[in-house]
Amino acid sequence: MLREFRADLHIHTCLSPCADLHMTPSAIVKTATENRLDIIAITDHNSAENIIGTKKAAEDTGLTVLAGMEVTSSEEVHILALFDDTEYALKLQDIVYKHLASDRDHDGKSGEQVVVNEKDEVMGFNERLLIGATSLTTQSIVDIIYSLGGLSVASHIDREGFGIISKLGFIPDDLKFDALEISPNTDREKAEELFRNYKKFQWISSSDAHYIEDIGRRRTSFFIKEATIAEMRSAMKNTGGRRVEWG
Repeated sequence: MLREFRADLHIHTCLSPCADLHMTPSAIVKTATENRLDIIAITDHNSAENIIGTKKAAEDTGLTVLAGMEVTSSEEVHILALFDDTEYALKLQDIVYKHLASDRDHDGKSGEQVVVNEKDEVMGFNERLLIGATSLTTQSIVDIIYSLGGLSVASHIDREGFGIISKLGFIPDDLKFDALEISPNTDREKAEELFRNYKKFQWISSSDAHYIEDIGRRRTSFFIKEATIAEMRSAMKNTGGRRVEWG
């Protein structure tokens, strides 16, 4: 039997240099459950190091935490990668790290990049330039995500900063995104007007939360059997009565 799973698939932790330091695993899980979310995805910039802590923090809560990442392509396009298991996110991380500047410039312009555990204890600091672009093209990132069995989503296509349409001018036909994400800045009616040429893709909407109060401010409902990538992929394809709703 299908049921509704309320999801916010774009959440940053204190590992992302642009996120608030209060975005810790326990705080994220607490807020997500209070907001009656069923699924969240941890999608830090170019890293997956806070996924394990968040998954452990969510144990026994009923909240499903997907292992994700927001990868920046060489064209400066943001792409969400979503997986069931941390193992595959870490495999993607290995690839990303090989194509990312190894050390960041400690000039005080970027925030801390804090690795924490499920108890919000500081385990270390990531010294890479996580906010930077990789040398991987948008096409190669989508292909890698697909090869690892994940979902690929074009982040906040309605934004000028790091949205694929603003960066490339259009979405190439050979880019096989599973979905396009609309940010909280654009409502459904406006999105229908702006992006009517991209109706062949499934659309979702997420919070892109960098602060605790942002979690769940925009969500997507998946009508599926269970909270898995396979079921969500079927919903994105409208298979077997499964479907996606937002707005």
